[in-house]
Amino acid sequence: MTNAGIVQLSIFQFSLIYLLLIVVLAIMKKANVNQTKLLIVASVRMTVQLTLAGFVLTYIFENPSPLFTSLYLLTMTLFAIHRALSKNKWLNKSFKWAVALSLAGSGLIILAFFVIVVVRVDFFNPQYTIPLSGMIMGNAMTGVNLGLKSFKDNFSSQRKRVETLLNLGVKPKKILLPFSQNALETALLPTLNNMVGMGIISLPGMMTGQILSGTAPTTAILYQIAIMIAIATVVCLATFSTLNLGIRTLYNDRNQIEFLHEN
Repeated sequence: MTNAGIVQLSIFQFSLIYLLLIVVLAIMKKANVNQTKLLIVASVRMTVQLTLAGFVLTYIFENPSPLFTSLYLLTMTLFAIHRALSKNKWLNKSFKWAVALSLAGSGLIILAFFVIVVVRVDFFNPQYTIPLSGMIMGNAMTGVNLGLKSFKDNFSSQRKRVETLLNLGVKPKKILLPFSQNALETALLPTLNNMVGMGIISLPGMMTGQILSGTAPTTAILYQIAIMIAIATVVCLATFSTLNLGIRTLYNDRNQIEFLHEN
């Protein structure tokens, strides 16, 4: 059975894909990788979450409303913030606000530009806004997490050097800025490397999905290029603003730096 050029999978056909997990489990056992429980939990959670999301999105698409689209965006943004904060428990309260504002602000600004200026459809059109927001917010969250981890690891490993520079009278902002710059580079590298190999080494998910659904490859290519540029921008903007706002919370007016708690 086909619809708009795409083969509709039956439940039986779909269930066959889970057989591949046996390969993963066998390799993990052979290599003594003790993450069997995590693989099973991750697979089950992914299935349940995406199934529920499918039902919710089906209802929203069949009953388009600014309220439903707004609620979905709000939920997605809050979850992205929660995930970023839960992985970085060392952050102080003000730094957490920097993360939240940077993720929400950067994500919504880039999303609005893409939907309203580039695609030129209503911002509350769920067909465009919801899937695009997922890619933009998801990558922003990943970038911020990478940046924060890099910042913390480098800062903690060079604590003695930081203390020496403080004793020599160097301003905290000047000390912390290189850590912030290195962390931003770390956050950007996966996206930039992905862009370098795209189209030759790999066909990205958005483009593949559009081609499978019957969209002309040329149209799919234009969308993919646009979303990759949007992703690179949101990762850069969210990570840059998080780090630059956040490092200001790590020192006071007396030029004292609050050293990070180890977790």
